[in-house]
Amino acid sequence: MSSALFVVSEHGYWGEECIEPLTTLSDAGVDVTVATPTGEPPVLDERSVDPDQVDEELAERVREVHETDDRLNDPIPLARADAADYDAVVFPGGHGTEWDINQDTHARQLLREAVEGDDGTALVVCHAVGILAFTRSSDDDFLVEGRSVTGFPNAWEEGIVDDDDLMPDGRKLPYWVEDEVKAAGANWDAELDADTSVTVDGDLITARGPPSSAAAAQTLLDELGIETPA
Repeated sequence: MSSALFVVSEHGYWGEECIEPLTTLSDAGVDVTVATPTGEPPVLDERSVDPDQVDEELAERVREVHETDDRLNDPIPLARADAADYDAVVFPGGHGTEWDINQDTHARQLLREAVEGDDGTALVVCHAVGILAFTRSSDDDFLVEGRSVTGFPNAWEEGIVDDDDLMPDGRKLPYWVEDEVKAAGANWDAELDADTSVTVDGDLITARGPPSSAAAAQTLLDELGIETPA
């Protein structure tokens, strides 16, 4: 049985970007484990289940899984996770990742080992793509240098933060994902003219944002060689 580790934020993950891949992989028979920086349950970004922001049916499904899924409610601490134990490591997005996941040394180590290892694969979604701006390879270069990636674009961020980079909840955004990842040497293309954007470069899969979550999950299954019913 294939296995996957989900590295989820305690400062606010975006519902669809976690729940869609988690349920899709589970339905395909993948054994999923959830990890958070401290081992406390991840926090759901309430904007991602606000019917004024997202489809009401999607919001209800996300909240139900968030509240009832044993894996989300009893995660392991990141420090106890080993990428070698999993076929894939998944980093769901959400602004919250900028305050914990992307800055966490254990999360960066998991990403590096998944991408550089012989058997691993990493899926990084939306704001979690910002972790690539802080992750070094085993040769001490930026892991993303020269790689093709997508992720949460500046054009979308402009519609969320104000002129002082303050988010709707009053927190100051510490950095813009596109700027930092490009500065680390990535070949960035968020494919703004496309409905979805998922990029595969070796063992690194990146996805642009919520509407790309389903495509990202299917891409990961394809990379793992797992067939799903038509």
